[in-house]
Amino acid sequence: MIGASSFAAPLPKLDEYVDSVELYIPKLGVYDGRTLDRERLFSILDELSTCDLETSIHAPYFADVPTYPSGLVVNTAAMDKQDFRLMEESIDLAAEIGSHAVVIHPGIQRGDYEKSFNKMIANLKELAAFASDRGVVLGLENKENTAPDNLCCDAEEVVRAVLEVDSPSLGITFDVGHANLTCRGDYGLLRHFARLFAEHVVHVHVHDNHGKCTGDYFGDAHLGLGAGCIDYTVLEELSGFDGIFNLEVFSLDDVIAGRNKLDEIFP
Repeated sequence: MIGASSFAAPLPKLDEYVDSVELYIPKLGVYDGRTLDRERLFSILDELSTCDLETSIHAPYFADVPTYPSGLVVNTAAMDKQDFRLMEESIDLAAEIGSHAVVIHPGIQRGDYEKSFNKMIANLKELAAFASDRGVVLGLENKENTAPDNLCCDAEEVVRAVLEVDSPSLGITFDVGHANLTCRGDYGLLRHFARLFAEHVVHVHVHDNHGKCTGDYFGDAHLGLGAGCIDYTVLEELSGFDGIFNLEVFSLDDVIAGRNKLDEIFP
């Protein structure tokens, strides 16, 4: 199944080209600070009901950029009660509308690595238990190691986190673009990533980059497929995966081009 992020185009336009939409909570405009605007959310869900689209959800996460709403910053390695409430609201929404997965980011290292990692694991266990009670699957996304302090950049580290949480409600969101940055554009290393992840993958993010830390966002440009250096035949390593390949790109043109590229790989 091929999907696209909600920030790429209006829902009716996405409905023409993809099978699923990832409701990207930080960019939906459904929060006033940290308070959920249920009227705004219901308006979006009403529009969604007129479309023939499956869904996934992207929960709030940590970002230190001016374009990200400060009220929705969540460091999964250092969560308080309000952070848990924000994440639980995304999980509840997924349960309400039958979403295939909720994408969550790993935490940010602050000080000692093992302490940060272990605190993230404890928080993920709580979130996974909450999701399990609601029949929701979480996908822990691998991050790029071009950005400082990210946890869960290396494939082995992400798998370790999932195994330590040890819940059927937590798998991996394989972000191929982030993996390419961590692998510095090396296709062999990227294949290794995919093989290690394969049995744990519940969701996939697809976008392109040049495999190096250049420009804004530490090289994480979220380009359309073909605009960077990624060989997307790497997805053939996920032969048993039957979930959503979500195009995490910024324009409808890139969604259409990405759909065509994925259709070539999976005819």
